[in-house]
Amino acid sequence: MTIQIEFYFDFVSPYSYLAATQLPALTERTGAEIVFRPFRLLDLMKIVGNRPTTMECQNKGNYAGADIARWAARYKVPFQRNPHRRNFDYATLGRGALVAIDQGRGASYVNLIFRVLFAGEQDLGDTAVFASLLEQAGFDGAGLLRAAVGAEQIARLEQQTADAAQRGVFGSPSFFVGDQLFFGNDRLDFVTEAARAAA
Repeated sequence: MTIQIEFYFDFVSPYSYLAATQLPALTERTGAEIVFRPFRLLDLMKIVGNRPTTMECQNKGNYAGADIARWAARYKVPFQRNPHRRNFDYATLGRGALVAIDQGRGASYVNLIFRVLFAGEQDLGDTAVFASLLEQAGFDGAGLLRAAVGAEQIARLEQQTADAAQRGVFGSPSFFVGDQLFFGNDRLDFVTEAARAAA
């Protein structure tokens, strides 16, 4: 049986982007299947009583900026926040992931969106731009976006957020190997060990 590594994430999280860049290597090391679990980070934090302290504490926010740059350099991946990011509806991005996952193309969508958010300049707040970007990646762009704003996907993302909280998730990125929870892009060595042990 193929071991699964469940990747809980919200696109708003730069550390989740960093983790996502390492998923192909993680799969290669372990032979595991990555299962994508999008959720709404701020909604989950409210449920579990966590707080976005990098937004509340200037010193911690400054540190996080430097830390992210260090990790990007270590992983040899680009990092530059999208200049249009304040226009984005991150809930729609997450619901789009659910649609793509249903289509069997979750990894393609997740990688595309993270790349635009943290190494691109396209304005995903512009529906025409977003749809065109999806079309270029082989998706039915307009169809995916219509589904992403529908009541079914709205309810699903809310439920996924509640389920994540119930399971013990408190931040993004989080990983599960079986019942073991790992938090942060800096815990991928432990994720690798757990997946190998479970194989």
